[in-house]
Amino acid sequence: MTRKKIGVAVIGFGWMGQAHTRSYLRIPTLFPERDYDPELIIISDNLQERVDEAVESFGFREGTTDWNVAVNHPDVDVVCVCAPNMLHEPIAIAAAAAGKHVFCEKPVGGTPEQTVRIEAASRAAGVITGVGYNYRWAPLVQYAKQLIEDGTLGDITNYNGRFFTMYGSDPMGLLSWRFQLDGAGHGVSSDILSHSIDLAHMLVGPIEKVVGTGHTYIPDRPIPQPGGTHYDLGSPEDPTGPVENEDYFGAMVKFENGARGTFEASRTIVGPESQCAFEIYGTKGSLKWNLETMNQLQLNLVGDKARGYTTVYAGDRYPYHGNFVPGDANSIGYEDLKVIEDYEFLSSVAAGRQHEPGFAEAIDYVSVQAALLQSWESERWEPVQRLA
Repeated sequence: MTRKKIGVAVIGFGWMGQAHTRSYLRIPTLFPERDYDPELIIISDNLQERVDEAVESFGFREGTTDWNVAVNHPDVDVVCVCAPNMLHEPIAIAAAAAGKHVFCEKPVGGTPEQTVRIEAASRAAGVITGVGYNYRWAPLVQYAKQLIEDGTLGDITNYNGRFFTMYGSDPMGLLSWRFQLDGAGHGVSSDILSHSIDLAHMLVGPIEKVVGTGHTYIPDRPIPQPGGTHYDLGSPEDPTGPVENEDYFGAMVKFENGARGTFEASRTIVGPESQCAFEIYGTKGSLKWNLETMNQLQLNLVGDKARGYTTVYAGDRYPYHGNFVPGDANSIGYEDLKVIEDYEFLSSVAAGRQHEPGFAEAIDYVSVQAALLQSWESERWEPVQRLA
């Protein structure tokens, strides 16, 4: 079988860039039904040692510290943007202008305004776009979507979404780019709340109006050496700098279909390790899912004589799971979701169709984010107006 070659450039070779690269390498081993093969053409990172590692250990054909070289490489078809958020705009727009399809980590821009400009430029260039809302692809999240769409839960009345993580709970956590305006833009409202609201958009639908508030719990952090990440720790003797964006955001919302919802996101909370979770309540039943136990879903249906939640275990009867492991209750992991995500995006590129979630879905989120940020300032309910 002759398969199309899709040349890939990855921009940024930190944890996320490496995760995507491993995904491209794994696609041929997991999806025999594919009609393309990814080729690792060029890696770009600002640290030369990362570039060298990407070429020597991951198999990129070339490496550079200048992302302009990567996005304009003649053998590249797809640019995967994994740099700090505030660098997404120049990279993604340059890639689109060069005629490359663009996959960008969420929420595409570090601010809503940046995301709007990126989406407009990519749409004008006619390239296929994708955004890294990888939790959509969890097999049991896909099953939850099916249960809602086929009416098993009845009319949806309430939604609770949250993303609680401890990555910033230690005051000695380094002042990486994620805590600074010129690196990340906004804080958890860009970083992790975007995942929670994107899942709600997919599962329940658009949001009509919001009220929200944010807060920064740890105002100063140790200054890192080059290459330090938000998972690394400093010491009390290290010089410190100010945290410039929010550690926490909470919101109440009204969906366009009349359902009510609440959302919270925190990077400084103590207890939850990586709790990207949702609870959905309908007139005929409810369900709960949590990333920390991503291979389990709790389901409660009206008429169940047990009158309690039943644990549904992931298995090969749900989408994608069987590509990784056969049978029931044999778990898959976080990076498996990135493989599914990259497989689906490259499949869209190979077929010449716009991918979902793409930059249009990124606009759906940042329109909510803009309303939330306005509500934080005004201290009142604000309508969600689609940005363009």
